[in-house]
Formats: sequence, structure tokens, C-alpha cells
Amino acid sequence: MRFKFIDAKKAKHPLHLLCKAFNVSPSGYYDWCKRPMSQRQRDDLVLLTNIRTIHKETYQSYGRKRMTDELRDLGFTVSEKRVARLMKDNNIKVIRTHAFKKTTDSDHNFNVAPNLLDGDFTTTGSNQKWAGDISGPVP
Repeated sequence: MRFKFIDAKKAKHPLHLLCKAFNVSPSGYYDWCKRPMSQRQRDDLVLLTNIRTIHKETYQSYGRKRMTDELRDLGFTVSEKRVARLMKDNNIKVIRTHAFKKTTDSDHNFNVAPNLLDGDFTTTGSNQKWAGDISGPVP
């Protein structure tokens, strides 16, 4: 984790100061750069490729649980936590879409009270203008 941070910040700050701040040696950093990827990292890349494909194919609607089920159907042995971590680290998010829900019925034959104030709420004293709402509680 330290070496990854140093690698990200080395363009703006001197390497020897970053290594000193994190109490690591520059040679340790260079060894980390040369080190091959672990099997876990390679497996994560394969999973991430499949996650991105599924995410795109499902119109970005699958969260970690459904994504995990889909990966298991493809033959991967993976946990929800791992999928959640990969999705979070790579900024893969669910886009929620909701259907329009009509909440007001303006097409009725009931009497409509006139708007006497018409947005003018200024008064010269108290008890001159009153307003109220009789629409009732929202379910």
C-alpha cells in the first residue's frame, strides 16, 4: 500500500522524501516496481474484466450480489466482498432508474378554489392573509 501511494505521488514529490516519510528504502520501492504481479492480482484482473463486461451488458443495473451470482454462473469462485471491493476500487456503480410515478391527479371534475393571494403575501399587519393546505397526508 505504501509503495502504491509512493508510485502515485512520485511525479510531484522527490522519491527519496516520499520513501523517508513512509519509512521505506528507495531500493525497496524499486524492488516492488520490478516484482511480478501475484496470482491474486492476476485473478482480480480477470474478474474485473468480466465485471466490466457484465456491468455494461446489464445497463449498469447489477450490484455486488447479482454480479456475484452472475460470475458464479460463469464458473468463477468468488465472494460478494471481493466483488464489492473490485467494484468500489474501480468506481463501478449501479445506476438506479425509477419509472415516473404520477402523484397529482389534475384531471378531475371537483371544484377548484380560486387563488386569491396569487403569490402576494405582503401585509401591513397581522391577521390579514391566511393560507392553508387540505391535501391530506401523503401515503
